[in-house]
Amino acid sequence: MRAMIFAAGLGTRLRPLTNDRPKALVEVSGQPMLQRVILRLKAAGVDELVINIHHFGDRVIEFMRQNHDFGLTVHISDERPLCDKPLETGGGILQARQWLEDGEPFIVHNADILTDLDLGAFYRYHCDHDALATLLVKERETQRYFLLDDDGRLRGWTNIATGEVKPDGASLDLNKLHRRAFGGIHVISPAIFRLLDKFAAGQLAFGIVPFYLAACGKHSIYGYEPEESYTWFDIGKPETLKSASAYFAGTEK
Repeated sequence: MRAMIFAAGLGTRLRPLTNDRPKALVEVSGQPMLQRVILRLKAAGVDELVINIHHFGDRVIEFMRQNHDFGLTVHISDERPLCDKPLETGGGILQARQWLEDGEPFIVHNADILTDLDLGAFYRYHCDHDALATLLVKERETQRYFLLDDDGRLRGWTNIATGEVKPDGASLDLNKLHRRAFGGIHVISPAIFRLLDKFAAGQLAFGIVPFYLAACGKHSIYGYEPEESYTWFDIGKPETLKSASAYFAGTEK
């Protein structure tokens, strides 16, 4: 099984911790968040991994070397020569195409998402539904939501603070759709690459969510909401980093 970890982010909300290191190497209870994600993916059966880098990218390369790639086949997708900033999520996936387009679905995981979610069950759900992409979602409070139908298919997106709804021009009955927050983990089928080529239209940097919203009318994109409870942290902010550190310190004694 293959996976990609987004590790190119600047981590501006975690400064000064990211003044001398990439966000992915910020420690959570003594262990870099990147290491925690890698070990979770490995436990789920991932044996080949792509990591994209930009901000302090050499630190990630050295970290992986020092840890002997955690026993995995690892590819580094170095975005620094291509752009003076990270290629965003869509551009990052497209740039890593050579390592991911092998005919089998792959997992995409943000480095700053820590969870004990059953990733194997998530992967099987995606395969069972023959989806183009499946996105981890949850009923939690935020401002921006995916809009899912009763079958769990993605139909759109809304920002409840501004009233904005996408796709533009779509006729959506918001009262019949379920609002769910995105959890920062995807399972994606390689058929996505030819569609991303067309969507990018020569752009290097672009987000994957705008692509999902443009494609969801014609392609099967699902939200995955497991019935069992699980722990989930978005540790891109100081307050959630503190909460996650306290949690892992308490559970790993």
